[in-house]
Amino acid sequence: MAVPPLSEINRNLFDKLVDHHIRFSMAKRRSELSKHDWYRVTALVVRDMLVEKMLATRLRFDRNNSKKLYYLSLEFLIGRSLENNLYNLGIIDTCRDFLAENGIDLQILFDEEPDAALGNGGLGRLAACFLDSLATLDLPGYAYGINYEYGLFRQEIRDGYQLERPDAWQRETSPWLVARPEQSCRIPVYGRIDHRIDRNGEYNPAWVDRRVLVGVPSDLPIAGYGGRTVNFVRLYSAGASDEFDMQIFNAGDYMKAVEQKMLSETISKVLYPSDSVAAGRELRLLQEYFFVACAVHDIVGGFVARGEDFSTFPSQVAIQLNDTHPALTIAELMRVFIDEYDQEWAMAWEITRATVAYTNHTLLPEALERWPVSLLERVVPRHLQIIYEINRRFLADVESVSPDDPERLRRVSIVQDGYEVQVRMAHLAIVGSHSVNGVSKLHTELVKTRLVPDFYQLWPERFSNKTNGVTQRRWLSMANPGLASLLDATIGAGWAIDLAQLSAVEKFADDAEFQRRFRAIKRANKERLARIVNRLAEVDVDPAAMFDIQAKRIHEYKRQLLMALGIVHQYLRLVDDGVEPPVPRSYLLAGKAAPGYWAAKMIIKLISNLGQVINNDPKTRELIKVAFLPDYRVSLAEKIIPAADVSEQISTAGREASGTGNMKFAMNGALTVGTLDGANIEIREAVGAENIFIFGLTSDQIEELTLKGGYQPRDYYDADPRLKRVLDELASDQICLGARSDRRHQKFHRRHAGLGESHRASAQRTPGLWHDGPTFHA
Repeated sequence: MAVPPLSEINRNLFDKLVDHHIRFSMAKRRSELSKHDWYRVTALVVRDMLVEKMLATRLRFDRNNSKKLYYLSLEFLIGRSLENNLYNLGIIDTCRDFLAENGIDLQILFDEEPDAALGNGGLGRLAACFLDSLATLDLPGYAYGINYEYGLFRQEIRDGYQLERPDAWQRETSPWLVARPEQSCRIPVYGRIDHRIDRNGEYNPAWVDRRVLVGVPSDLPIAGYGGRTVNFVRLYSAGASDEFDMQIFNAGDYMKAVEQKMLSETISKVLYPSDSVAAGRELRLLQEYFFVACAVHDIVGGFVARGEDFSTFPSQVAIQLNDTHPALTIAELMRVFIDEYDQEWAMAWEITRATVAYTNHTLLPEALERWPVSLLERVVPRHLQIIYEINRRFLADVESVSPDDPERLRRVSIVQDGYEVQVRMAHLAIVGSHSVNGVSKLHTELVKTRLVPDFYQLWPERFSNKTNGVTQRRWLSMANPGLASLLDATIGAGWAIDLAQLSAVEKFADDAEFQRRFRAIKRANKERLARIVNRLAEVDVDPAAMFDIQAKRIHEYKRQLLMALGIVHQYLRLVDDGVEPPVPRSYLLAGKAAPGYWAAKMIIKLISNLGQVINNDPKTRELIKVAFLPDYRVSLAEKIIPAADVSEQISTAGREASGTGNMKFAMNGALTVGTLDGANIEIREAVGAENIFIFGLTSDQIEELTLKGGYQPRDYYDADPRLKRVLDELASDQICLGARSDRRHQKFHRRHAGLGESHRASAQRTPGLWHDGPTFHA
């Protein structure tokens, strides 16, 4: 059933499309539909419109011979799609009115949709916002990723501990995915290199005894604002080669045939398998290579099908690497150009480097991937050969520039010597790219001066800054429709495309009517969040209280622990000193800890314990509340962010590359309390220093402290009576009132929170600082 242009959409047509899918997709009568059935029917109707626009968009770009951008990311934190697509297509009111006539509340259908479990944190949400903006700007921007079956995990909190449950977001086939099985590709892995000499006496290695994976693509449409442009993310599921499996099966080894199929399909099962064990590291490497190889196969194959000469490849194709996860793209492009299309090394390298660009997202050494050479040799032996040759030629170039500086060669080498020889993926990404960018002004400067100064000295022209961004359409218009309507009525609707137009609202800051309406909108958002807090955390919070919020991935450098210490200080000031806070305050925290990150899990446990003590202490007189909201995700963030009064952005300066939550909270009217880190600096420049609350050391001061011998926590403990009081309180039984220390509880913790024997021994060596299977370790 063809779909006309969106300007002609009306309720009659909507009705016809609904009838079509009720009958032929659901095979039911209208009277038989459940709420979930109505969600699927509505989603399928909207998908029809998206597909029509998607085909028209691709045709328009092809006719114009437009250069195409391909964005490679291991994460796309899409969230829910129905509301976003209706909004961007401009038919949300049409849909709402039609469903209301059928007794259906559209908001209920929004809540029927699971969040797409294709990402985890800011990296994935940045990618999703980036794709929205590309389509809104009418640019040919496509993306590649993995079609995870389970995503990262669904977070539950039991007795204060994080438990990880499977996030089965695809219990049923997603209505948004357009299957493309006819475009499946075969990806070689494992095997060995047969060192051969061709008839001309040239070295011509062959990758033999390979296993074959099958990448099966599905397209997820991405609509730009206004509906003119609909691009897509191509997501790959992994399967085993049918021919390979049948050979094993027919040979009589039935269990091995099934095992091969299961191992192959595991690659697209879960986002970020734990790398704390060898099998998890190997699976993660397989994931990264699998999606990179699928993407390169699709990109190069599409280019060749158009009959283009490879010399024009960089003028037709741009490949952007979102962090180091897709860095094997460089080796895979070289392999394809050389092994499959017989390009000379120099030509292949010139094409690769002119095509690829790299976005660095972190300065943390543990997040800059390094793969053991032994593992690469096992999984992708041909790529390891290519990486060694890239490194050999690169080091020869560096040596010609710095002939008397062997230490520089060691620092810039892609291959890092040591007890376990490793490949530095960030170095591979930099060497193989024509452009390298950081994601905030501070972060980019630190990349140039601290992370890879040698590379910056070699190629200063390649380094630039591209501060992260978020789409105001998702995070203000959709998440906070009350505020969006107020802005439209006050300054016009142009800010939805040009966010800089929001500055026009400043002249209404003292307008009494604007203030009244803003407060009413904020109160309504807080009342909604209060109901959610009660349902998820079983804590009653007063919408009249100040909502002080930190919602992001749990990590030591993001310093949820610092916020927890501040809460303890506020609590002691109230119950022991009788000093009431200026206004009642509810502290709300949310975020997931990586399954293998024990310290982050203990921070969640500490916050949960604080809530148990403070919320049940009659001395607080409802002046302080603490709640941890489980399973932080896009759809929950859309409820939390519009209700915030205070946004906590307190990472250690120099550690947060940019942040995206800080922008979302700020554009919804929350006051930022933070450090001079990441995009907080740009936010301060935008809103004015008088409208943001900055504290703490700068990144330069922290660097100076490190050079002088580093952070000595005991010195701060001895010098600051407030800090000493808080830490002593944590070492007492006050905060962990009612904690259970029996053996049954310890077994529960070790089983569910990953507490190993070494941590238990540490707890026994440090009496007084651990409670309730540990709560806090100074």
